[in-house]
Amino acid sequence: MAKAVIFDFSGTLFRCEDTVSWLRGALAEAGIAASDREIVQAAAALEATGGQPGGHTKVTVPPELAELWELRDTTAEAHRRAYTALIARADLPWPGLVDRLYERNSRPEAWWPYPDTEPALRLLAERGVPVAVVSNIGWDLRPVFRYHGVDSLVRGYLLSYEEGLIKPDPRLFHRACALLGHDPHDVLMVGDDPVADGGASAIGCEFRPVPHVPPAERPRALLDAIEDVGR
Repeated sequence: MAKAVIFDFSGTLFRCEDTVSWLRGALAEAGIAASDREIVQAAAALEATGGQPGGHTKVTVPPELAELWELRDTTAEAHRRAYTALIARADLPWPGLVDRLYERNSRPEAWWPYPDTEPALRLLAERGVPVAVVSNIGWDLRPVFRYHGVDSLVRGYLLSYEEGLIKPDPRLFHRACALLGHDPHDVLMVGDDPVADGGASAIGCEFRPVPHVPPAERPRALLDAIEDVGR
């Protein structure tokens, strides 16, 4: 039975806002007025590019961006360059919005917790089970957890752009287990990506998947995944 838990971030504990909300927010911040029709059309174009970090599980990247895409989670600069390049491919009619969209994505209010995120984290805390978050990402997600009032329920974070490692690199999972103070065989990994997150299995962690879907469509997958942990 697991004694500690590692969670993925995007598509597991939190999901980015939908594309229309993302675009509306950026337009409002820029003071740009647009009709509902314009917003819906532009949001569809953005959706097609895969330029919203966390919005897609599978992204079709043009050949000229392939190398940059592979390195996107290694540094903050590479992450920004990769995603702004994809956003730019939507050819939005409003100047200056590419950077605003990218920057909005890293704001706490642009991330929505799954219905059982807080209940699952609190249940683990009550059972004395330590939690770490391991994410392939190019910006600091800690403010998201503070904004939603669950930062005190996480022992620590291992973020690819800070660690210089990308899941499924086993070294990243070893570091997380060391942070939690438990042998990998006593640690459960919960995530939405069977390749990146499931890579924890290579060092002996148990892996339990959750589907990457909008929060309203996934009310208690996290609670189900950790149901027997720490009991």
